Amino acid sequence: MNQHMPLPGKPERLQYFGSVSPIKGEKPVEKEKMKDLQNIRKDYFFDIQHVGVANVSHPVTITSAMTPAEQTTTANFTMTCDLRRNQKGINMSRLTELLQIYHQNGWILSFSSLQQFTKELAENMDQSSASVEVRFPWFFERKSPKLEKAGLMHADILMSVTYREDQPFEQRAGISAKVTTLCPCSKEISEYSAHNQRGTVSIWADIHPAVSLPSDFKADLLDAAESNASARLHPVLKRPDEKAVTETAYENPRFVEDLARLIAADLYELEWVSAFEIECRNEESIHLHDAYAKLRFSKQEDRI
Repeated sequence: MNQHMPLPGKPERLQYFGSVSPIKGEKPVEKEKMKDLQNIRKDYFFDIQHVGVANVSHPVTITSAMTPAEQTTTANFTMTCDLRRNQKGINMSRLTELLQIYHQNGWILSFSSLQQFTKELAENMDQSSASVEVRFPWFFERKSPKLEKAGLMHADILMSVTYREDQPFEQRAGISAKVTTLCPCSKEISEYSAHNQRGTVSIWADIHPAVSLPSDFKADLLDAAESNASARLHPVLKRPDEKAVTETAYENPRFVEDLARLIAADLYELEWVSAFEIECRNEESIHLHDAYAKLRFSKQEDRI
């Protein structure tokens, strides 16, 4: 039988390990009596374009044109506003406070709701502009090509909105997705087989202010990334599926340069995209290094 161990009470235990009683302070404890350093107005030399909070992890609800149609995911927020040169600082607690209010009201994250949130952020901070950037994993169902075995895939999504008084919203959408690529050179010179690898495609697209977004911009960007690769990735593959995926990759060899240019062509044809940046990175299976390509293009500059 275990013997009862005599222990001192919780307060005594804490003191035993070094805790001490609070000191009696002289500074006020009421908010109204506390000095507000951030609101002291004088010349601080420079305006600041972005000041706020970053790396804020928070649950969000999103909708999707692909199954599951509605899902809760964990997003990473960066929320900033401008700061005039006669203001020392901002009240940063208002940023996360507004985020909590939207969450409690059942906020479904979209570019429309993000516009409203960003505008209200600037108004609450008494500033002329504000920016919000959100990154989160988006999950979607994918079936294997032959036996249609279903599983969940995911890609990382970026949504960015900037509000400025009396100007159109600046909006940017992005995705980072995984694909399969097969080396055209290896296929050409080898008697049989060809080396392949998993690649990462990252896309950042500026949204045209005068064009309506599609029902799901995420699906558009995912298709641009995956449909131009050698093959798509799948969460579940049986032998007939693996045969189909392997042969599809062999039939569609892609250099990293090819992949970047083909994706650019798809983005060029999307009316809601005004400019874009593409980054492709292949984790080479026969090299220690990665193969890499980066492409930028502006439709507006193309018209000039």
